[in-house]
Amino acid sequence: MATGVGRFQVMATLQAARAKAMGLSEESAKSWGLNRAIFYAAAKRGFKSTGPPGPAKAPKGEPAVVEFHLGEDKAYAVTVRGRTLFTIGGEVQQPDDFERQIAQRFASTFEKAWDEALKLVRRYPRDVLASPTAFYDLVYRPRRDDLARAWTERAEARSQPASPSASRKGVRSRRITAS
Repeated sequence: MATGVGRFQVMATLQAARAKAMGLSEESAKSWGLNRAIFYAAAKRGFKSTGPPGPAKAPKGEPAVVEFHLGEDKAYAVTVRGRTLFTIGGEVQQPDDFERQIAQRFASTFEKAWDEALKLVRRYPRDVLASPTAFYDLVYRPRRDDLARAWTERAEARSQPASPSASRKGVRSRRITAS
């Protein structure tokens, strides 16, 4: 059930579209998008790391955590079954996590929003996409509230049951009287 698309979902979707436009697979791009949304939400709340800088050493049998650069942006990543997935706070952002935390908020309208996000970011030159600051200032920030509102309205319209009057729309009714 959709409960509305907020700035968190807009950030994740646009960041995923950015990563896809810069060459990541769709799964890796969505992991990146969720990772960046978590990162920016934590930064907004004044998150301070308590651990040492850089990736933690992977436990035995676990994939190694490495630095990954997307343009000028950096995150930590692991390779799982040949897929690059991103990690923050010791948690790997899996495709199921993106589906649960992002796509479900769009009801059944996520694919349309995803296509819109891809078209939007592809209008910008690579140097804008490569810069986290330029991306935030030129792509995300000017549109975040409009996209959240539009995507929420679409999701809510899709998730509302049809009203009885809507199902009769366009059908002429005829009163039958007893004689």
